[in-house]
Amino acid sequence: MKRLLLIDDHPIMRHGLAQLIRAEDGLDVCGEAGNARDGLTAVGELKPDLVVIDLTLPDKNGLELLKDIQAQFPGTLCLVLSMHDETMYGERALRAGARGYIMKEAAADHLITAARKVLSGGIYVSDSMTSRMMEQVVGHRAKAASLESLTDRELEVLEMIGQGVATKNIAERLCISARTVEAHRAHIKDKLAITEGAALVRYAVQWVQGRAKV
Repeated sequence: MKRLLLIDDHPIMRHGLAQLIRAEDGLDVCGEAGNARDGLTAVGELKPDLVVIDLTLPDKNGLELLKDIQAQFPGTLCLVLSMHDETMYGERALRAGARGYIMKEAAADHLITAARKVLSGGIYVSDSMTSRMMEQVVGHRAKAASLESLTDRELEVLEMIGQGVATKNIAERLCISARTVEAHRAHIKDKLAITEGAALVRYAVQWVQGRAKV
């Protein structure tokens, strides 16, 4: 019996996932957590065979939680299940330590397949994501100024800018200094070829609103 731990801040989503998993032979849910802190604790206490993680958590970005899990419990198998676009976050999740990425809208049809593949030692991403990664490997995809050039932390800062969070509050949420936030803003503008602060805010707001419509 393979034991799965669910980390998602929506109780209804966790309940649905648990029912889906427990209906399968050889799979069970050994625990649930609604935030990154409790999730990290549960990984240490329950030692699950697979951790299913949402990227949007109330106390910490899911990418940072992935890194924490791999740092504290090396080799722990993790599968990301998220509403966020796979083309934007799939590779980032794999780099952070995940062994697979699946969109929530595809969970009913593909979660069990993804879980079994990761548990068997494989890596799971969608067919389109696999093709995209292969294109990058063979060099057919030009490296232009885009969101993909941002680091995970820079992307996190950009998201907060788009949500209207002030620099001081961004610093508090990320436990960094306001000066560091400003440095991230400067790097983001440079990578996105944006010259003015107001233009960066407009870009960030449009990006956040566009994601909300997906």
